Amino acid sequence: MDIETTVADGVMEFTLNRPAKKNALTEAMYLAMLEGFAKAEADDGIGAVLIRAKGDVFSAGNDIGDFVAAVQKGQGLAAADFVRKLASFPKPLVAAVNGLAVGVGCTLLLHCDLVFASDAARFSLPFVDLGLPPEAGSSLLLPRRIGLARASAMLLLAEPMDAREAKEAGLVNGVVADDELAGVAREKARRLASKPRAALMDSRRLLRGDSSEISARMEEEFKAFLAALHSPQTQAVFAAFLGKNK
Repeated sequence: MDIETTVADGVMEFTLNRPAKKNALTEAMYLAMLEGFAKAEADDGIGAVLIRAKGDVFSAGNDIGDFVAAVQKGQGLAAADFVRKLASFPKPLVAAVNGLAVGVGCTLLLHCDLVFASDAARFSLPFVDLGLPPEAGSSLLLPRRIGLARASAMLLLAEPMDAREAKEAGLVNGVVADDELAGVAREKARRLASKPRAALMDSRRLLRGDSSEISARMEEEFKAFLAALHSPQTQAVFAAFLGKNK
């Protein structure tokens, strides 16, 4: 299974399990996590969700071949539904980033309440280099999280950020040794799940602010993203990438 889903101590854990492909996300993986989110939201016994990955890469972002195929088929994109769910999911989200986090593998972290990273973690948002605008509400949430100057460097120049820089900027809560990462993230998720549920969820909702503003920005980004997908420049970038991989 490319997504392993387990539940223990009130925490649902998603493990990205496609290390041979750098945990690049496919439609099937998004759908599996959407199914898990629906179960977690409906189950009063689950108080938090943890997202982690196997291998030495957290996620290389969208699997471009799979993504292009879905767009060409005119299917409702599970990737868009996934980021919408991240924004609307009412329970705490925790992430353990064990290596490279690219594209949506990075923007999904902006919807997490707690993010922990290994020393090897590296965060990259190369949307502009692909001929694309940002997604997942990152044009709104990233400047709020790390400041406009740093966000501009990441989104406009596509400059990556290492783990220590991410900690200093406030993108992650802590940096730990790789062999301690999963344990630290699980312990924090379990602590969240053990707290009085109503107070925790109310506090989280108030901290996050107006959800309609985030949703509106995500839809604006998505509209621009779809338009950019059909531009000659972006199609050329994708064709070159797919041809290289073949």
